[in-house]
Amino acid sequence: MSLINRKRKPIAEYTKKSLIFRGVTLFIFSFIFTSIFGVLIYRWANPNITMLMVIRHYESLFDDKSSSIQKDWVSIDNISPNMVLAAVSAEDSKFLTHWGFDFELIREAMKHNQRSSKIKGASTISQQTAKNIFLWPKRSWVRKGFEAYFTILMEGMWSKKRIMEVYLNIVEFGKGMYGVEEAAQKFYRKPASKLNRFEASMLTTVLPSPSKRNPSNPSGYMYRYQERVLWGMSSIVSVDFDSPNDESNNSKKKK
Repeated sequence: MSLINRKRKPIAEYTKKSLIFRGVTLFIFSFIFTSIFGVLIYRWANPNITMLMVIRHYESLFDDKSSSIQKDWVSIDNISPNMVLAAVSAEDSKFLTHWGFDFELIREAMKHNQRSSKIKGASTISQQTAKNIFLWPKRSWVRKGFEAYFTILMEGMWSKKRIMEVYLNIVEFGKGMYGVEEAAQKFYRKPASKLNRFEASMLTTVLPSPSKRNPSNPSGYMYRYQERVLWGMSSIVSVDFDSPNDESNNSKKKK
């Protein structure tokens, strides 16, 4: 009997390991399939709700504060070119020429972060869009890994015009406020299509810290930030989505 038991034990251990391996493999393939399908769907369908919106909503509820999600989706054709230009200037000067990642900016950020306790980010508009839709806002290497994965999928399946359209419609501008149309209506009492250069550039100063900054009551830092954004806008001739590799349309200005 003891010999039989010794034979059964390795078989049981093998079966257990095999089940674990199959389970992990199934999970990985399910995740890959679901993520590819989700990114592909959003190539045409507009994301009505994002992971960031859900997290912010429940954060407010847990803090015993009222919470609502205010957003109004508009086509990029109904967003002022000034806003597109300001977003590129402020957030991603190489947006039209990179494939999701600005490696030069990443190297600069890594050097800065080694010398300073104040963390400097290097996320492109594509990375920010991937994070806002699918992931959580808290920094971690795990999140960065998933962010890179979704960014590669988006850059492969979406046009630059679509990435910018989704970004400007889901980006956070304040408590419960998402998208440039909602921000334009709240702060300037006008549609996003009517934003001028000064209004668009001021809105971008909110993006790094939307819960603390208000374009209706800008700080001195926000005014200085706006000047840098305006300077960047003047150095970019245009943002031509029909010629993504034409560097004359999108100057390689360093942030």
